[in-house]
Order: sequence, then structure tokens, then C-alpha cells
Amino acid sequence: MFDPDALLLFIAAGLLLNITPGPDMLYVITRSVGQGRAAGLASALGIAAGCFAHILAAAFGLTALLAAVPSAFDAVRLSGAAYLVWLGFRQLGLRRGTAVMSHAPSAAPLGRIFRQGVATNLLNPKVALFFLAFLPQFVDPARGDTALQFLALGTLFDVNGLLVLTAIVLAASRLRGLFDGGGAQRTLERVMGAAFIALGVRLAWK
Repeated sequence: MFDPDALLLFIAAGLLLNITPGPDMLYVITRSVGQGRAAGLASALGIAAGCFAHILAAAFGLTALLAAVPSAFDAVRLSGAAYLVWLGFRQLGLRRGTAVMSHAPSAAPLGRIFRQGVATNLLNPKVALFFLAFLPQFVDPARGDTALQFLALGTLFDVNGLLVLTAIVLAASRLRGLFDGGGAQRTLERVMGAAFIALGVRLAWK
């Protein structure tokens, strides 16, 4: 279905994009260092699931609609920004009406970590626009059904991304021992919380 040279170029370009730092990578690092390998893998799987939803949307035209309607794009962008800021405040340990959260982010159940990973990816409109701008360059109508090509390429990209995130989980979880002390753990949570808030503000102003 695909030209071998074009497919290798797609894989190489996709891997370069996968290792570019962003909200997904930050979330995986935060969970891996804060709670360990299992939490990191849960967050990586959540992000991969969210990414696959973007792939389905791109394959069946929803991404093009999002790009064509500025108000819809802005709504998703602002929702994503608000979600990142909310995650940041949770990481900082601040919640409405309380100075310290009753449950630390590092102790979150794996199911919640997975769902937050899904939301982190779904609410990033840049992911949707990436699939709109990047994947069509490697889709050739002369080689078969375009939707099927979208799904195949998107799945390949998603799997490669999951492998990259898994490597990050394995590396970041090894650092957990450095933050076992209460003071060091709180410092890490504050740094990561501030980073999430900064990313949210940046997304809102773009």
C-alpha cells in the first residue's frame, strides 16, 4: 500500500516529532517520577488512546472540520488550556477552598491517571492539526482507500509514540528514589505544577 522510501521518511519524521517535549511528555515524566513505573505506563497508554481518537477523527474528516471552523478550534484550545492549568494546580496541591489536597497527585489511582492522559491528549488541538497537516503528505489515493491509509499511518505513528513514552517512563521512574523525601517530592510537584500552568497559559494565548 505504501512506498517503502516514503514510509521510512514518515517513521523518521514521526519519531522526531514524538521526542519533541510537550504536555504529553511532561505528564508522563510527572507521573513516572511521582508514582513510579506503573503510573508512568498508565499515563502513556492514556495518551496513546487519546492520540488514536485524533487518528479516527482525521481519517473520517472531523479534523478538517475543526480546522475550518475557527470557533470550534478556539473552544477546544481554551478547554485544553484550562485543563492543563487545572492539572497544574492539582499538582501544586491547591484546590478551591483548601491549601493542601487530601490526596496527593502521586497517589492517584491508575485508572484516573489513564483518563487524565487521554484528556491531556484529546484537549490539545495541535495534535488534531498535526494529523491534518502531516499525514496527508504520505497518503496517496492511487494506492488504495485514503481513510484506511490514514488509519494505518496514524496507528504506526501512535505505536512509535507509545514506544518513545515507554522509554521515557523507564528512564524517569529510575529517578523516583531521588525524590522519596517529603521536601524533595513537594519541590518536584511544585515545579511540575508550575510547568503545567505555564503550558496552559501559553496554549490559551496562541
